[in-house]
Amino acid sequence: MPDIHVSAAVIVDDEGRVLVVRKKDTVRFMQPGGKPEVGETAAQTLIRELHEELGVVLDEADLEPLGTFISEAANEPGHRVVAQAFATSIAPTAVTVQAELAELRWITRADAIDLPLAPLSTEHLLPIAWSR
Repeated sequence: MPDIHVSAAVIVDDEGRVLVVRKKDTVRFMQPGGKPEVGETAAQTLIRELHEELGVVLDEADLEPLGTFISEAANEPGHRVVAQAFATSIAPTAVTVQAELAELRWITRADAIDLPLAPLSTEHLLPIAWSR
């Protein structure tokens, strides 16, 4: 299976809700983030993607590395995603849908039951978010 490398953010608000986003022309929700540009570190990728997608400005000191996680890709059949994940804090009022995003939601465990989610989210990142 070909690999898609990404950086992903695990963002939990003060109420314990987790931020997930849905890109245009897709069905599944996932953690915000994206693919690196040439020469970017995983942290630099995430900082750029969060600015482009959500309008927030962070620096590397705002990111807590969580590790590398591998799952089936949500939107590219026959591929797997290799994600460098980071935790960070962002106020719900500070984020807005921008760039290629269609929608964002702050979800609870109960919301996750009926929401179409990416495998990376259900297998790895949401369990981490709710254990924090």
